[in-house]
Amino acid sequence: METTKNRNEIWEWIKALFIAIALAFILPTFLFTPILVEGSSIEPTLEDQNRLIVTKIGEPKRFDIIVFHATESKDYKKRVIGLPGDRIEYKEDKLYINGKLYDEPYLDDYKQEVVDGPLTGSFTLKETPVGSEVVPEGHFFVMGDNRRNSTDSRHIGAIPFKKIVGTTRIVYFPIPEIKIINK
Repeated sequence: METTKNRNEIWEWIKALFIAIALAFILPTFLFTPILVEGSSIEPTLEDQNRLIVTKIGEPKRFDIIVFHATESKDYKKRVIGLPGDRIEYKEDKLYINGKLYDEPYLDDYKQEVVDGPLTGSFTLKETPVGSEVVPEGHFFVMGDNRRNSTDSRHIGAIPFKKIVGTTRIVYFPIPEIKIINK
């Protein structure tokens, strides 16, 4: 009787260990993953060396911060500005999407610091490597919050959905900078 109880207990421990190991591989692969910010293109929202949790569930929404594969070995962190089918234009440091003016409160403090011209130069989508009037289907137009120092869709074109790793809203390191990112 005691031997059967011991075997059952050992079996329960083995199952628990197996589930823990499986979750350790499955969760980062399919649900979330930690990412390191390298560079200044998304400042002041995210700082160089911030560590983020990236969620791999769902499609990005306007103004979400996404992580995507820019090259085989490099991931970029940028903000979604245009969705498929959107017309994007900047005039006098103001964002227009489909002809409607959009507020970008995440840039307000940064705009106050800029004294030598606009933070974001004027352009239309057609003047970027996207080369069309609208963001192509299955693609997103992205920009860094540090508009003067960001390689983004103005330079590399629209980002295909298949290159997107996920979205992020959580900074978990360094400890003094832990925060949830609001749009």
